[in-house]
Amino acid sequence: MADSRAVNGRLSGRRRKRPSAADKIYPMLLVAFGCICLTVTGSWHVYTDPLLGGGRKLFDAFSASVSLWSDSHSPAEDAEDADSSGGQQNSPQGGESPGAEEAPDDQQNTQPDGSQNEQPDEPDTGREDETEPEEPKGVSYQTVEDDYFADAVFIGDSRTVGLFEYGGLEETGTFYASTGLTVHKLFTNKIVPVPGQKKKKITVEEALSQNQFAKVYLMIGINEMGTGTPESFLEKYAECVKHIQELQPDAVIYLQSIMSVTGERSEQGDYITNEGIDIRNEGIAAMADNERIFYLDVNEAVCDETGAMIPDYTHDGVHLKAQYISLWKDYLKCHAVALDDSP
Repeated sequence: MADSRAVNGRLSGRRRKRPSAADKIYPMLLVAFGCICLTVTGSWHVYTDPLLGGGRKLFDAFSASVSLWSDSHSPAEDAEDADSSGGQQNSPQGGESPGAEEAPDDQQNTQPDGSQNEQPDEPDTGREDETEPEEPKGVSYQTVEDDYFADAVFIGDSRTVGLFEYGGLEETGTFYASTGLTVHKLFTNKIVPVPGQKKKKITVEEALSQNQFAKVYLMIGINEMGTGTPESFLEKYAECVKHIQELQPDAVIYLQSIMSVTGERSEQGDYITNEGIDIRNEGIAAMADNERIFYLDVNEAVCDETGAMIPDYTHDGVHLKAQYISLWKDYLKCHAVALDDSP
């Protein structure tokens, strides 16, 4: 029994010392198969990244030691380096040191694609180079008498009707006016009486096509306060002015401001407010070219320092009383444009 165990032990030891050919080939096949799998799946980085990371750490440690050694040289050597570089330290790229912020300069910068990009010039703050805004063309006014309006036509709503009835110009000027007239109805409503035909009336467009005037006075807009917006009103107003120019090519056109209302009427809480009137008047004033179209702010004659109509001048906060219509007419007489028609 003992001899057989001894024999078996010797045989087992003999087998461990002499591996078979399969034992040698199997690990090699595993290694080869593993390399093939890592290559196909692209997973080599799982093993190579730790090795590279360790190499970077060694390289960084080496670079830091070199930097500490280079920074320990004497101040005299620093001065020599500065002098040799014209007062600037040279980097390996011949510019700023790696990692430093790039300072702006007046030179052209080379872009990555090799193109040149010029830095914008700093703005010149010298006032002598500033372009002065062009002053608006001045208007020269003259004072005239009532006969100045003999070749004028007044177009408007109920306020212009008041000027016709109480301004003393009913026998001098021509009036195309009607209560409730708006920019939307200006050329469509039949409001102009036909001479010799008491019951027949024609539109303002027809009347302006048949008669030519040297001056056109327009005041309209109070009835439109409750409709649309200031923008829509001014757009339509501008269309009316343009059409008047087409119908009266030789006339001087006076755009009169929408007359303001009293402060109490403005604060009543409905659609008629002086704020809304002012917005529209600003737009009307902007339409004047001071050549053939002029803006007249008649509110200067009938309003107080707040821009509201003087309460004593009106019976309803909107329309002038008969005895104060003359203030409006006198303003027009003092603001007749003196045109220079010389060639």
